[in-house]
Amino acid sequence: MSNSLAYTHIFSWIQDFKELTKFRLALSVVFSSIAGYLLGIDEFHFGNLILLALGGYAMVGASNAFNQIIEKNLDAKMKRTRNRPIPSGRMSVNTAFAIASILTVIGLSLLFVINPITAMFGAISIFLYVSVYTPLKTMTPLSVFVGAFPGAIPFMLGWVAATGSFGIEAGTLFMIQFFWQFPHFWALGWWLYDDYKDGGFFMLPTGKRDKGTAIQIILYSIWTLIISVVPVLGVTGELKLSIVSAVLIFGLGLVMLYYAIQLFKNRETKDARQLMLASVSYITLIQIIYVLDKYIRIWL
Repeated sequence: MSNSLAYTHIFSWIQDFKELTKFRLALSVVFSSIAGYLLGIDEFHFGNLILLALGGYAMVGASNAFNQIIEKNLDAKMKRTRNRPIPSGRMSVNTAFAIASILTVIGLSLLFVINPITAMFGAISIFLYVSVYTPLKTMTPLSVFVGAFPGAIPFMLGWVAATGSFGIEAGTLFMIQFFWQFPHFWALGWWLYDDYKDGGFFMLPTGKRDKGTAIQIILYSIWTLIISVVPVLGVTGELKLSIVSAVLIFGLGLVMLYYAIQLFKNRETKDARQLMLASVSYITLIQIIYVLDKYIRIWL
């Protein structure tokens, strides 16, 4: 019986750890970093890939944990967050702070082993997310703009980890994920508008689910589509893209743009949810296409 209770306790703790660090979100960030790494390398180093994955997860997990500590009272007001470990009372603030601090040290250390510039960008990311983006969420819709900076780092971070430098290639990867975040998070903010309102968060650019917000979503979807295919022009250094892959990415961008236009036309919650899901599929698929494109060109 005691063993059963122990296993139950361990399982519960693991589940709370996953919630505190936002496991699925952290994995998506790690995926972006790995994609950027595979794009940047000339020679594969499995050790560095593991360091990047573990270090990246630790940094994202730490950011999310600090975020939940700061927003614990606001999380308690929202349906989708009130059962998180801290507001539900399953985990104390001190425990969460200890986990976040340990993850920060581990994450920075692992990224530093790869190269110092990777650790520097990791540190910038966690600082902006926790110290700037998080408090601004209850003050101004500009928080999404600020949050787009740390949110755009993962794809670029992989390239920096692979090359040890920041150039036009890493800058392009950064811009792709930077512009993408606006339609993604505004669609999320539209979909969960009432819940965010209960928590006092300002996520939409106009503060309302109106045509002004929908127009901006369309515009940023277009910017995202454009920057995503720019490497086909051969102006982004070692970051290249074949015409076939550019057409595929352009097609995926048109799908996301379609849902953005549908949101403008209907202004329905279901359209915002569809756009949010389409945006998640978009960023994942184009990263896969970029990586496959590179290695197919090498093999051919």
